[in-house]
Amino acid sequence: MALELRPTCEHCNKALPPHSTEARICSFECTFCAACVGLLDNVCPNCGGGFVPRPVRPSRQWKGAAYLAERPASTTVKHRPVDLSEHRAFAAKLAGIRPEER
Repeated sequence: MALELRPTCEHCNKALPPHSTEARICSFECTFCAACVGLLDNVCPNCGGGFVPRPVRPSRQWKGAAYLAERPASTTVKHRPVDLSEHRAFAAKLAGIRPEER
C-alpha cells in the first residue's frame, strides 16, 4: 500500500504535487503545507498528532513498479479549512507534549 499523496493542503488548498517538498503529513496522512503546519503549531487538527515531511515518490522507474506512473498520486481534494481560534484552544492542551509522546 502506497501513500495517497493528496494533491492539496487541507487548510489553504495550496497545490502539493507529488514532488512537493512543502507537503507535511500526520500518521493518518492528513496533508497540509509547511506554512499551515506552522499556523497549526505542528498539531494535526484532525487527530492531534504531529507532522513530518511527506516523502516524494520517484517519478521514474528505478526498480519494479515503485514509481509515480505505476502508483499515481490521489486527485481527491480534501479542502477542510481549520477554524484557527478553535484550533488554538485544542493545540494549547497539547503544547507541552512532544508529537512522539501524544
